[in-house]
Formats: sequence, structure tokens, C-alpha cells
Amino acid sequence: MKPEMDKPEVSKPRIEIRKIPFEFDTSIPPIWNPARPEWSHMVNGASLTMPYLEPFLIKNLREAIELIDDNDLKEDARGFIGQEAQHYTNHRRYNETLKHNGYPELADVEASMEAGFADLAKRSLAWRLAYTAGFETMTMGITEWLINQRGELFRNADPVVTSLVLWHMVEETEHKSVAYDVYQAVSGNYFLRIAGLLYGSLHVAILSRRGYKAMLMRDGTWSQLQSRIRLWKMIARFFIQAGPAMLRALMPGYHPDKVNDPVWVARWSDAYAGLDQAHLPLLNTRHRDIAPEFTSPN
Repeated sequence: MKPEMDKPEVSKPRIEIRKIPFEFDTSIPPIWNPARPEWSHMVNGASLTMPYLEPFLIKNLREAIELIDDNDLKEDARGFIGQEAQHYTNHRRYNETLKHNGYPELADVEASMEAGFADLAKRSLAWRLAYTAGFETMTMGITEWLINQRGELFRNADPVVTSLVLWHMVEETEHKSVAYDVYQAVSGNYFLRIAGLLYGSLHVAILSRRGYKAMLMRDGTWSQLQSRIRLWKMIARFFIQAGPAMLRALMPGYHPDKVNDPVWVARWSDAYAGLDQAHLPLLNTRHRDIAPEFTSPN
């Protein structure tokens, strides 16, 4: 099927697969930003989905590669797979610390996620690729929010969790067009893509909610009005920030490469490239701008 539009002619570097040795241990507090406990658990809830969501996305692209003739796109898809594999591996390790640090009920939440994605994996490849492209579109909006407002969201937060989240967002930016281009190459149906955008975004939001609700209930704050108001404000900000990215994607002439990347992404990449990558780089969360000036974990 003919795609909705031609891919913009842009020169992009190959997608780099970084194996960052994050050190997750039980000293990391589940409320990793003391000033924002609800926000901490919202991120924790999203992290819980990663070991089930991202293998699903990887499976979809692996199947699609066999149907693609464009060698450059195949290489990009393999880069996407490599980055996503690093993401869910690190999130799984972090999630283990959450269960160890007082939230054993999260094992049940994870089991339901695993079963749910196993069911989704039985659907047609075209539908699964629409879901993949849709979720990645929503992620672009979240990336813009977290990076552009990083000072407010991560100031004085735990540097390991902050570094994990913002590294993940940088790499989401780097492979932002891959799922879209793969979908276009295999299907290209506009209406199915829009259905995937809406379904994929809502589905992951619902799964994340299961996780953060369980943690807030364990903390005893789920039923507290002030806590709930703070949570609702953060959820509203989520939709306000993700909304423009989703609205852009509704346009027939949409392509992710038309969206400018946050400047901080290049700053992070340049700073990280100069490091000894055998050691753990941590962002300095005491810096007002959360500048990409990496520090030693010690």
C-alpha cells in the first residue's frame, strides 16, 4: 500500500546502542524525588510496563524486517531493537528494587501486564505495527515534556533514576521515526495508524496507572485528598504535554522527522560520547538545569 507521504530527505546518524552500566540497589528510594512523591510513582508505574511493552515492540519490528526491502530502514529497525532491549533490561532491574523496597504486590501487576501483552501479540502484524508507531508517537510528546521541564521534574531527585529516565528519553528521540517508517513500509493505512495511536497510548497509560495506584495505596496516600489533587495535576500535565504530539500525528502529512528535537538531546549525546563508557555516568540533579555534566557515582 502506498504510504501517506514521502519520508523527508534528512541526513541522520546511525542509531547507537549504548550499554550503560546503571547500578540499581536497594538504597534507591522508591520515592526518588522527595518533593514529588506522586510524580515518582507515576514514573515507577511507567517503568513497570517496560519489560512487557518493549519486548512486544521488538517482536513486531523483528517480524516486519522480513517484509522490508529498504536496507537503511532495516538497519534503523535493528538499531531500534537494540536500544529498546537495553531500555527494558535496565527498567526490569530497577523494578526489582521497587518490589524489594516494600511493594511486593507489584509482582501481581507485572503478571497481568505479561498476560495482556501475550494476548496482543496474537493480533495481526499490521495492527501491532500501528500500535507500535502510535505508542512511539505519544512518547515523543512525553520526551519533549521531560526534557524541556527537566529542572522542575528532576531537580534534587535521585541521580540514578533521573539518569535512567532521561537516557531513555534521549534514545526515544534518536529512533523516533523508525516505528513510523516501518509501519508505512508494511501497511501505510492511515486509519489503522490513527487507531493504533489512540489505543497504544491509552493502553500504556492504563497499565502505568495500575502500578502507581498499587504503590500509592501501599503508601497510604491514595485516599488522601491532597495527594490525589497533586496526582491529578500531574496527569493533566501529562495529557497537555503529550496532546500536541498526538494531534500532529493525526495530520495525513505527518512524519516524525518534521518535529524538531529538544536541544538538550544533542547536549547529552555530545557529553556522553566523551566518557569512559565502562563506568556509570550520572546526571547532576543538583544543577538547576540538570546539565549533561556527568558525575561519578562515588
